[in-house]
This record gives sequence, C-alpha cells and structure tokens, in this order.
Amino acid sequence: ILISSLSSGVLCCRSLKLLLLYLSTDNGLVESLQSCPATNPSMLNVHLVPHTHDDVGWLKTVDQYYYGDRNNIQHAGVQYILDSVIDQLQKDPARRFIYVETAFFYRWWRQQSQSTQRIVAQLVNEGRLEFINGGWCMSDEATTHYSAVIDQMTLGLRFLNDTFGECGRPRVAWHIDPFGHAREHASIFAQMGYDGFFFGRLDYQDKARRMKTKEMEMLWRASESLTPPLADLFTGVLPNGYNPPEGFCWDQSCDDAPIRDDPDLEDYNVDEIVQKFLNAAFYKTNHIIMTMGSDFQYENANLWYKNMDKLIKYVNALQAKGSKVNVLYSTPSCYLQELNLANLTWPLKTDDFFPYADDAHDFWTGYFTSRPALKLYERLSNSRLQTCNQLEVLGGPKSKSGPFGEGDSDTMSKAMGVAQHHDAVSGTEKQHVAYDYARRLATGWAHCEVLVRNSLAVLSGSEAPRVFCENLNISVCPLTESSHKFSMNVYNPLGRTVSWPVRLPVNGSVYSVTDANGRAVDSQVGNVFISLKCTCYIYDMKSSCLLPLLSVRWFHCLSPHRNESFQKNEVMCVFVLFGNYRYNASAGNNKESRQTSGAYIFRPNSSDPFVINKTAETQIVTVSSTVQEVTQRFSPWVSQVVRLYEGHRELELEWTVGPVPVADGLGKEVITRLDTDIKSSDYFYTDSNGREVLERRKDYRPTWELKQTEPVAGNYYPINSRAYIKDDKHQLTVVTDRSQGASSLYNGSLEIMLHRRLLYDDFRGVGEPLSEPGEFSDGLVARGRLLLTLSPPDTAADVHRPLAQGMVLQPLLSFQDGTPSANTKLEFSGLQTSLPPAVHLLTLSQWDKDTALIRLEHQYQAKESKTHSQPVTVNLQKLFSTLEVLGASEMSLGANQWKEDMNRLQWNTEKTSKPLPLSAKDPSPWEVTLNPMEIRTLLLRVRQL
Repeated sequence: ILISSLSSGVLCCRSLKLLLLYLSTDNGLVESLQSCPATNPSMLNVHLVPHTHDDVGWLKTVDQYYYGDRNNIQHAGVQYILDSVIDQLQKDPARRFIYVETAFFYRWWRQQSQSTQRIVAQLVNEGRLEFINGGWCMSDEATTHYSAVIDQMTLGLRFLNDTFGECGRPRVAWHIDPFGHAREHASIFAQMGYDGFFFGRLDYQDKARRMKTKEMEMLWRASESLTPPLADLFTGVLPNGYNPPEGFCWDQSCDDAPIRDDPDLEDYNVDEIVQKFLNAAFYKTNHIIMTMGSDFQYENANLWYKNMDKLIKYVNALQAKGSKVNVLYSTPSCYLQELNLANLTWPLKTDDFFPYADDAHDFWTGYFTSRPALKLYERLSNSRLQTCNQLEVLGGPKSKSGPFGEGDSDTMSKAMGVAQHHDAVSGTEKQHVAYDYARRLATGWAHCEVLVRNSLAVLSGSEAPRVFCENLNISVCPLTESSHKFSMNVYNPLGRTVSWPVRLPVNGSVYSVTDANGRAVDSQVGNVFISLKCTCYIYDMKSSCLLPLLSVRWFHCLSPHRNESFQKNEVMCVFVLFGNYRYNASAGNNKESRQTSGAYIFRPNSSDPFVINKTAETQIVTVSSTVQEVTQRFSPWVSQVVRLYEGHRELELEWTVGPVPVADGLGKEVITRLDTDIKSSDYFYTDSNGREVLERRKDYRPTWELKQTEPVAGNYYPINSRAYIKDDKHQLTVVTDRSQGASSLYNGSLEIMLHRRLLYDDFRGVGEPLSEPGEFSDGLVARGRLLLTLSPPDTAADVHRPLAQGMVLQPLLSFQDGTPSANTKLEFSGLQTSLPPAVHLLTLSQWDKDTALIRLEHQYQAKESKTHSQPVTVNLQKLFSTLEVLGASEMSLGANQWKEDMNRLQWNTEKTSKPLPLSAKDPSPWEVTLNPMEIRTLLLRVRQL
C-alpha cells in the first residue's frame, strides 16, 4: 500500500516519514524512505548539492536561454538541463537535484508529456527533486521594491503548490548570485515560512573575518519592529560562492579532470582527488555544504553524476581505514535540518549585507543606478499591475471578458516576475536583453489595458473608447492635443484619499476643467520650457476634488477659446537653487588597478566630483495661487524643474539628464547633491526595499572593522523609495520614483546618483560598457522626480511614508474624446471608507472564481511615529463597497500555506535584542489587527453585490 501511494504521488516523503515511524520497526525501511539521507553523527558529513544557476535573462534573453539559442554569446539551454537531470535522477535513487527558477520550470513543465510529468511528480514526492527558493526568479535585493518581490515569489510558489502540493513547497531561500543582501528580503522570507536562507556573495573583508571566527552561519533578525521570531531567519554563507570546490567541476563546460578510477591506467587519480577534497575548518558543526554546479550547468547531467557517484564511493571507502569524512547527496533543506538538530547557539545579525565588494577597489554599488529608465519603467509597471489586479476584482467577471475583448493580468504578472531578476531591474544585463525586459512589460500592460477598459466600462456604465497616454512624461498625448473637449478618468489604487497634480499637453490656451459634480477644478495653461508646447495643469487639491480611495473619477476638460493668446502671470517668486549637479568621471585606467566603473562597479577617478555648472540659467515658468514652478538649466544635457504646490509640504524636483556627453573619453556618473546645515555627523538613513529604514554611517560597518579603500563607492547604498539625514531639530528626506544609489559623504549633505554612461566594461561578465544609446543613438535621456521634505524628526515619517506609497502606486489616467453620456456613472469607490493612515492595501487580486487575495500592511515602523506607530484594527466586513466578504482564512505571506499550519524551525542565539511590546491580537474573527510593520495575508471568500 505504501509503495502504491508513493508511485501515485498521493503522499510525499515528508508525510511518509511520519507514517512509517508508527507502522514499521524496520530501521532500514524507515531510513530508505525518509526525505533526507542518513548522516553519521560521528563524522564530518559533506552534503553535495547538485544544482544549476539559471539566470532569467542576462547575456541572452529569457527565451534564448530556455531554448539554447545564440550559443555564440553563452552556451546555455535550460530545457536540455531539465531533460538531462530528470533522466539521470531515475538511474539511482540516491541522486538528488535542486531547482530554483520557477519561470523556467513552469515553461518546461507545460511542454512535457503526462508520463514525464508523473515521473517528475514522483521525484518531487520522494524528495529527490527539490524546489528551493521557488519564486518566479531569484530577485535582486538592492533595486527591487518589496511589493514586487512579494508578488513574484507568490507567483512562483502558487504554481509549485498547485502542481505538486505540499511536497513542492520550498523550505529554504536561496540567493546565491545577487550582489549584496537586503534585510527586508530576509524579513519577507521569514514571514513566508522559510526555515533558512543561503547566499553566496558578501564583502570580501566580512567573509575573511567570518571564516576566521567561524561565523559563516548566523541568525538574521531582519526587523526592528516585528516581535522575534517573526522576522528571524537562519542564514548561511556558502563556502564556494555557488560553485564547486576548485578541481571538482565536472560539467561539459569545465576543464577539471574526471575521476579516473582504473588502477591499471597510468593517470589513475582517485587518491589525489580524495586527498584534496575538503578543508572546512570555518564551520561550527560536523556538517558542510558543497554546491556542485554553476551557471547553466547539467546540460549533460551524466558527466556530473557519474563523477559524483565515484567521489562518494571512494571518499566513503576510506572510512574502513579510519577516515571521519562521510559524503552524501543532499539538499539545502536537509543540510539545514542537521544544523538545527545540532542545537547550537548562533551569532545574531541585525543589519544588512550592503555594500558588497569583492576586492579593495571593486565595490558593486554602480548597479544601484544603472539603466535608470528601465528602473522607472519597472516601478511604473508595478503600479499598473496593482491597478489591473484591483480592477479585475472590483469589475467582476466581465473585466477579463468584456466589451473590449479578452484581457488578463497574468501576462503582466509574469513580465514583472521576470523583471525582478538580479540581472534585470538591476541594470546589469546586455543592451538587447534590457530591450527584451521592456518589451515584456509593454506586452503585459497591453493585456492589462484590455482588462482595465472592460472593468472601467462595467463600473461606469459607459463603453465609449478610452486611451492611455504613455508619453505624458515628454508632454505627448495625441488625444488631449487634438481635441478641444475631452474627459479624463483617474483611478486611485491607494486605500486612502490623495491629491495628485496632473499635467496634460494641449494646443488651446484657455481650458475650463470641471469634476464629476460639475464643480470647477483649479487649472491653468502654461508654456512648457523644453517642448515649447502648452500644458494644462490640473491641480486636484481642493477637498471637493480629492481622488477617493480605490476610486474612479471623471474630469471634463473644455477649451472655450482655443486661439486666445496666453497672458503671463506677473506674480514673481524667488527660488533657492536646489540640486547641485555633478558627475564622477571614469576612464579606462585607474592608478591603483585596472578596475573601472561599469554596469556593476562604481569606481570614480577621483573622490571629488566635477561640478557641471556653478550657476544655472533660470526661468520662472508658472506662478499662481496653486503652484510655483521654476526651470533651471545647468548645461545642455542637465536641467531640472522645481515645483511647490499649494497645500503640499514637499518640494518636487523633476530632473532631466542626458544625453551624457562622452566625447572627452570619460564615462560619467551624474549625481545631485543637496547641501544643508543639518548636523548629520556622518550618519544617514536608507530604506530597505521600500520598507524599514536602516542607519548608515560613513566609513563604518556595524559588525566588522572596515578598512576603507574607496571613499566614495564604499559609502554608497541602495535606496528604493527614500533616504534622509537628520539632527535633533531637522530631517531632510528625499523620496525617489525608482531605485537609485545614495550616500552622505559630507556633514549635512545627501547625494543621489541619477544616471550613468560608461565607456568600458567592468569585467564582471556582462561583456559590454553601460552606454545606453537612447532614442537617437546619441545617449539615453533620463527624467525623474525627487520629492523633498523638511520636518522635525519626530514627525518626518508621518510625511514620507504616505509620500513614498503614493509614488509607488500612482493614479492611472485614461482619456475619452468628448463628454461622458448622461447615463455614465462618474464616481466610484471600491472601499466603504478610507483605510486608517497607518494601513496600506498592499494586495487585492483575484485568486479563484469566488475568492480574492488581500494583503493589509502596517506601513509604519515601531516608534517612528508618535501618532501612527500603534496597533490598528480593520474590519473585513466593512471594507469593500461592492463585495460581500463571506469568509476569511489567513495565509503565509507567500500565500502557499495556511497561517495556522506554519511551523518553522527554531534557533538559539547568543544575544537578545531590545524587547518590543507584545503584539496586539484580533478582537474578533472579522477584525484584523496590524502591529507596526506587520503584513497580514488573507484569502477572502467574496460575493459581488
């Protein structure tokens, strides 16, 4: 009966292990069916982990990697890897393999026959093919936003859960290639139920210290707000990065000698290979993990397994002669289980692993800013995906199949999942691959556009055609420029009311703008400095015109006097010059080494940047009761617009950089530096993936003594949504519209890198300089926004938290020619009332026919706000206006197991952190209480009203 169950895939090895312990006293039978292989407690157990690292795009596109196309660039074909591995696993029940990138496995699985799928399911059930990490990709950790990371993990984990059940659920997070590691990622993994986390890259100085002190494995306390052990994660540094030990690579791409075990041969080498196999003095237990694989390896898995079989055989044969080394096929989760059983005390880590350097002058801090346009496009695509997901729920079934055709959010979800890869949004891919990522996002949005049109038609009762203006950032929108009467629809994806200024290119000179209730909206027409068109500014700032939560609202724009000449406003305003634009130069050679700046590395020629221009050509563009605006030109390729809106506490800097000139033979990295009289004392603060904020200190690392060799690059950190400096009285916070690099190199100064154009490769594998051609092949022009706030430190979070969320989830604008018909519903709100200020609606998406996935998060850290850093409760039944909530079940953050079933391994640590207040509990089954930085994931059974 047991064998039959195994073959049919009804039970997995983890279930069988517990069952057999009750039904059998035959130890051999128990051992043979356990999911993890037997180890020897009296020996040093070497866990061989066969694996492949398959980049979801890098030197080749995702499709090229999967099919094995363009092998002249890099020999890699993922479909052949999976074919070969599955074949070899069937030949010996001791063999194991782990697989990570679900984006590739999903594609391969769908192409397999039912018989092959049954074989794979059995391998998974037996624990011999194990999924590790399990996200759609292995995401970057520096340049990704936490909401997109959670989405791409959920996408991959759901496929594995739907396909393989509990046996397909990964237990271990595995980030062997990302270039530095963020604390928020560890927190996310812990909340998703992972037992441990392994990675390959950390600063060379930190690694040397950890090897010496045997601290290559630790407990990472990844949140200062969540009560331990909610965000505690056992973390290990892999001994060889993610490659095999030197001399033990047996892939077809390797040159190491195979094991020649015929004693009659002259070049018999078994004794030599066995003797040099292991040196593992820097690990605390009698277990060590060996990664046996690398980039796109195992295309011919027979080479690997045949030699590993021999290695295991001959090393273990020496046990009869007194050897204390035991080698076995294993997986990261099996290795982790043995470490947990050792019941040791582990060192505690509370900071992160940035910045990363692999040598004295090789800091991987340039990619924090590389490809700024792609970074912005990814961030805007994230906003559009959330809008698409929300409208699918709110619009009901007709959203996917309605008057505008078949639409879906799946294509966009997969494109965004791929974009989180550590060679995608990071900006470290070849140029043709960057184009492919952008193309995928565009295709995804095209599918979402149909869904959005359908949903808005349902919610408004109007099937009139609508358009989305994709080029508003360069003042281009054909409909608004050609029509003297049009309607604008605004959808606000936030769960709170916002005010959002809108700028539209028009050809008329005077426009009348009214809202859905017929009330006039403050607006004016002005000259745009760069494009020399007219722009209609719509300031949605009055209380009657605020954009409600999860809302749809129409605005009517009419030009009664198209040919009337524009009269300049005579009111004058004095602006301070904000933004001291400079650039760092990078040539082909540096004095100390050949290392140059490139897609990954930041290596300026000098610690002092070049000032682009000490003065700026300044022009007052707009001065009115609602906005003050000044344009500043620092050079033909650097300018900014400074805006201050009525009723807003933030100052907007819209910067335009490019094409960056390189005729002088120097690559350039452009920064904006904000100098203040704030006494920051070498301290500054950066966010971690858009959530919690970490303290930084110039030329300092919290857990090891830094020998600083690069005074600029060695002090750069990634920011995803904000950075700030402060003293006792003032805090200057900068909120960004994309991921960038930032630092504070001088007291009272905060600098942000905006753009990079370089002339040399940095020898980290991409094989080409980071010199994006742009639209006209003379260099990329990048444009973006920074929001600056100055406030007392104890109230600063009350301002920058909602500002940052508003920058991530931006209102979606769509346009219709003419005026809405009489039966059009001009206003809609998906929520009954605004969410409390501390609560953010992170996720609202359709799960199944009658269920929706929702994530509610507390967006404030503990103690950062006197007003909002308190527990807050939300009533699920009083949440939506068009949905009746019939039931609610809480899930893990990754939505692949029920919260009540989460049972993570517990670990001992040598230190304790400051105690936090006890977590507040839910007052009733329909009420969800959120503590600071807590995310609650719920599956709701709903019915459309």
